[in-house]
Amino acid sequence: MAVFPALIIAAMAVYYYIARRYMQPGCACPVGTLLVWLPEAALLVVLIWVFSFFRDPYRTIVQDANLLLSPADGMVMAVETLDACEGFDGPVLRVEIFLSIFNVHINRIPCPVEIGKITYKPGRFLDARRPECSKVNEANEVEMFRLDEPKDRLLVRQVSGAIARRIVCTAKQGQHCTGGQQFGMIKFGSCTELYVPARSNLLCTVNKGDNVKAGLTVLARYQ
Repeated sequence: MAVFPALIIAAMAVYYYIARRYMQPGCACPVGTLLVWLPEAALLVVLIWVFSFFRDPYRTIVQDANLLLSPADGMVMAVETLDACEGFDGPVLRVEIFLSIFNVHINRIPCPVEIGKITYKPGRFLDARRPECSKVNEANEVEMFRLDEPKDRLLVRQVSGAIARRIVCTAKQGQHCTGGQQFGMIKFGSCTELYVPARSNLLCTVNKGDNVKAGLTVLARYQ
């Protein structure tokens, strides 16, 4: 994370040095002053946004074995039940969350789980709001197995977008994680998907268009 702010600060310092060096001594020309400070102001705005993007707000996570918490901040773009999905037996509930460049981008574990296989899939970088991005974009699939009953297999997919070009995943196969625990992020715009068996006793608690927060918003609950 520290690389981005450091580069911007360095650029601000270099530009200021060059601009001041080549301005005529004693010049009070408004145009010259603007040439110095407008780019500096623009870089400052970018610096503030970078710090905002990488923010990690403190969150109190509710530990309840019956809850599936949101793995990401953002807007719910799709809630659907798939008749079939690779790696699952029977119908599967899929919830897709779009993360804009202004959302917190840290991904979190939806419930207490053991991490299974982690599969990276290269692909394109379409806008994460487009329906086909889930099928063709670069993605990282994190398999998870619930530690509590029902011991379902879950899948969280980190999907790149048009701006996102780096998926970060710190989870390791065999690792035990608590609900709401951080496990990665997608840098600069993306979407995150949750797949879970659509049991008769699983109630989805969000709808398309809802705004959710990772580790806080309940996406579904076992009844």
